[in-house]
Amino acid sequence: MPQFPTRAGLATVSALTALGAFVSMGTATAAETTLNGEWAPFTRCPVDAPAMLAADGLQKTPQCVASTSASGTIKLGKTTVITGKTDLQIGVVQNADGTSSVVAPPSGALVADSATVPGGLLGLMCPSQMPVITAICETLNNSGLNKITATMESVGAPYAFDQTAGILTDMPIVALPVRIHLENPLLGGKCYIGTAANPILLRPENRNYPEFGMSFFQGDGTPDEAGEMSRINLTGATQNDSSFAVPAATGCGLNVGLINAAVNAKTGLPSAAGNNSLTLNSTRTHLTGLNAPGTVAPDAGKVLAENRHSAVR
Repeated sequence: MPQFPTRAGLATVSALTALGAFVSMGTATAAETTLNGEWAPFTRCPVDAPAMLAADGLQKTPQCVASTSASGTIKLGKTTVITGKTDLQIGVVQNADGTSSVVAPPSGALVADSATVPGGLLGLMCPSQMPVITAICETLNNSGLNKITATMESVGAPYAFDQTAGILTDMPIVALPVRIHLENPLLGGKCYIGTAANPILLRPENRNYPEFGMSFFQGDGTPDEAGEMSRINLTGATQNDSSFAVPAATGCGLNVGLINAAVNAKTGLPSAAGNNSLTLNSTRTHLTGLNAPGTVAPDAGKVLAENRHSAVR
């Protein structure tokens, strides 16, 4: 196991490692801010959220986390989708008792390129024994209506951090409830795999130790070895979860639900745990916070927010 500098405590490293495995696909509409220097990865950190501002630096320590992956795959039942660039950003409040809580940005924690489902609608529901579906299938050959995209969305806050698992391998690090939005004109706007009441629950694990790096900077992001801020960088880890179940698709079809049965039959949904998997390649995860939050207590959260705002370009 790698050894970490004293300034990079166990709680910080474990929270940072955990977030690299959160995402496969995500919403691609959230506005981002350009930030100076070492703040650059943290474009959506929710520093102004009440829980972050209230962190005093003694009992509660505020931090920002950003995690990206350039590629990966997700298998749901019989369907495997290659994912594009993914990005997760959240705030983390580390508690003095070793627990932590997650604060998501107003726009949601997940942002990523939408993924294209192989074979489109033809691959997703054709052929079919249902006459209405057969009629749709006959219109799809060589049609622009065939393309279907999939976007993963958070449907609840992440929870169940395990700080020890964050720096180990093959142990669940965090629980992330999500749903997948399937988009195509014929599917309508409410076609989802998973719901808020019955989500896909991802519990990612590290498959190898990431490479560790650390940098220091001034509050506005300017690199400075004597700066009041630090940034931990973990790169190169492959992360995976093969333990989650996938519920049936719902709401698919212009008459909501008309195409559910065809989508589920061809895709193999619902799919029990053990038949599905998520893999993220070469994750890059960054965590930043005040080096000595106790010295600005009880205003650590406010100081973190002021520093980030000062870095806006």
